Amino acid sequence: MPHALVGNVTETIRLDVGGMTCDGCSNRVRNVLEGVRGVSSAEVSHLDGSAIIHHEDVSKDILSGAIRSIGYSVDGGTENFHWRDRSVWRGSADNTKWCLVGCAVGEFGTLAYYSYSGITVDLELYSRKWYFFAILPLINGLATSVMLETFLLIRGQMDFRSALSTALGMSFISMLMMEISMEVTDLLFTKGVLGLNYTAVPLMLFVGFLAPWPYNYWRLKKYGMACH
Repeated sequence: MPHALVGNVTETIRLDVGGMTCDGCSNRVRNVLEGVRGVSSAEVSHLDGSAIIHHEDVSKDILSGAIRSIGYSVDGGTENFHWRDRSVWRGSADNTKWCLVGCAVGEFGTLAYYSYSGITVDLELYSRKWYFFAILPLINGLATSVMLETFLLIRGQMDFRSALSTALGMSFISMLMMEISMEVTDLLFTKGVLGLNYTAVPLMLFVGFLAPWPYNYWRLKKYGMACH
């Protein structure tokens, strides 16, 4: 909540904020600024990367520090990177969780179909056909993850085109790390047979979550790239 100012002169400052890609980002920056004592209100836009802050005698360093503390850059500068920010670990865990849900739907569904239909039972290990069927769960997992990310961003008041573009660019590396780690774990249980080993599912989810989590922390802490 903004702090009320009584009988004092209100100043206005504009800061260039980097790393904002959606309304959720704008809201995070606005909330952290309005939580600073002496700030009456803040108008934040991810479209032009700006924050217009109305305050009473609050230094630019304090305002900039508040923004950098949640992973965004100010006037081209960022907080010195470190791995000790619990709030960023929580935020990146939330992003990783939703990514995992999206990836698991496509990958598990494809591998379960392989097991149910028996279509991959007689494939020669590491043949061209085997690699084709091995890559397909990764592609389907990426597709369902992007679909879920797009839905979440649209729910956050973003139009479809912008939501799809943001979802595709949010963290392809993170999704790929997640997909590969889950499928490799499954293959260790099935000894190379393409299908879903249900005993492996909990470990697949655990490994799939852990594999990209540090990367997502780094991305959020350094560049503020997170949207839900």
